[in-house]
Amino acid sequence: MLKLKTVRPEWVTLIASAFLLAGFNLVLWQHLFEITAADGEGIVMRVAFGVIILAAFNIVLTFFAFRPLLKPILTLIFLISAGVAYFMSQYGVMMDAGMFRNFAETNATEVRDLLSLKLFAYIVLLGVLPSWLLWKVPVNFRRWHRELLYKVIVVMASVAVIGGVALANYQGLSSLFRNHHEIRLMLVPSNYIGALAGYLREQVVSAQQPFVKIGEDAQRNPARQHPLRKSLTVLVVGESARAENFGILGYNRDTTPKLDKEAGLIAFTDVHSCGTETAVSVPCMFSNMGRKDYDASKAKNEEGLLDVLKHAGIDVIWRDNQSGCKGTCDRVTLQDVSNMKDPSLCANSECRDEILLQGLQGFIEHLDKDTVLVLHQMGSHGPEYFKRYPKAYEHFTPVCESNALNNCSRESIVNGYDNTLVYTDHVLASLIDVLRSNQDKVDTAMLYLSDHGESLGEYNLFLHGTPYMLAPDQQKHVAMLAWFSDNYQKAYSLDTHCLQMNRDKPLSQDNLFHSMLGLLEIKSSVYRPGLDMFAGCRGAVIDGVLAKD
Repeated sequence: MLKLKTVRPEWVTLIASAFLLAGFNLVLWQHLFEITAADGEGIVMRVAFGVIILAAFNIVLTFFAFRPLLKPILTLIFLISAGVAYFMSQYGVMMDAGMFRNFAETNATEVRDLLSLKLFAYIVLLGVLPSWLLWKVPVNFRRWHRELLYKVIVVMASVAVIGGVALANYQGLSSLFRNHHEIRLMLVPSNYIGALAGYLREQVVSAQQPFVKIGEDAQRNPARQHPLRKSLTVLVVGESARAENFGILGYNRDTTPKLDKEAGLIAFTDVHSCGTETAVSVPCMFSNMGRKDYDASKAKNEEGLLDVLKHAGIDVIWRDNQSGCKGTCDRVTLQDVSNMKDPSLCANSECRDEILLQGLQGFIEHLDKDTVLVLHQMGSHGPEYFKRYPKAYEHFTPVCESNALNNCSRESIVNGYDNTLVYTDHVLASLIDVLRSNQDKVDTAMLYLSDHGESLGEYNLFLHGTPYMLAPDQQKHVAMLAWFSDNYQKAYSLDTHCLQMNRDKPLSQDNLFHSMLGLLEIKSSVYRPGLDMFAGCRGAVIDGVLAKD
């Protein structure tokens, strides 16, 4: 039977601090070696950094080094840190409040996609086994007044170490921390503890804020009160669809063979997202705040685009094949199709995106008022790209069929991702074909905009969610497409030739709110024409000819 010697709590905190620094921070150390010189000065810098972090960890753990707290808290830290270390090493994620929000607001399907034997191994080797050993070690606590004295001594000694090392290496360390803000997002466990604090603070602030209505003065063009035909504007919210891999946007692979042949399709080339994760991008793109002023806690307590459309008398429906609308559809009709039982389109608690088009023809035939239909796709959600499309759309092989992306070749990862776009191409082309076939009965249009992009191994990053300031363009440059039926163009005085001529103009998700209001001829105090991407291509149609305002 294993019998270990009794140790004092200060030794436990020191050894635990060293274990946290060495065992859970491989990604950080790799990055530190990349950004510091390999000469003697660089080695001194790395040692100084390690000593300071070790002492800082030791100070924090010392505050919890009491009999009822020490072992339970260290066990919790080891287990959580093991999972965080896995995701950081596997996908290159950085932990901030936004990334924590992703974890907190994910659904069971997304969680299942991330589970793997390697994750289990991380948790067992870095979490369970050290915790088991910790509980086996008898810790000899002194009487409370002597214990407090020793803790003061440990804290003071650790502070002295930090001060001495920092002063001796001030210039190099200050430059390191000033120029590499990403370091704090890579340091386990302080990164996720800080992220949790930020997320909880956001929730508290949100709960305290009153709900704000906007655009209650919204009114439509009087000519739309009694139109010749009802209109259906379909807004497709894509998932993880980066512009770089769209054939129609210049990619060297034909990932959009059907959309390439769709007459009248407009592909915008320079569009950027509001965030790098769904939990930010979706509520941001439907709000009128804009990326620079976006506040998640405020967004939860304020109406957005869909509410203003309702105020103007337009029917709004959100059809979801993903993890929800992140609060944007809370006050409109919601149709969750992600768990339907269709044998041809759904399996393993997940449905292909064609499920979003199911019943669309009947819906159009019974349309009784102007409607905006939002379709929220599963799209190219990773890491298991191979699950996002039927085998018939596997145009590029070999394909990575694992969620452990760093165990796959980059070619197989890109192949799997590109196949998701081939399937998205099919879904969008099918949607346009249905809308076109009904254009004599209903004025129809489609606008497609992805929520954010995706990293496929560039800069050792995978998936998305990297803090916006640090994120590569692959996570921010997104695809946006538009198609309008002939009658829709006439009804809403829209010059699509003008839009084609301006397809390379820089745009962002900040434009969506105001562009939708402008497109649907809605007047409101919240409308800003300068952000309406259609404003310069809209006018009055006289005898079939568009006259610019």
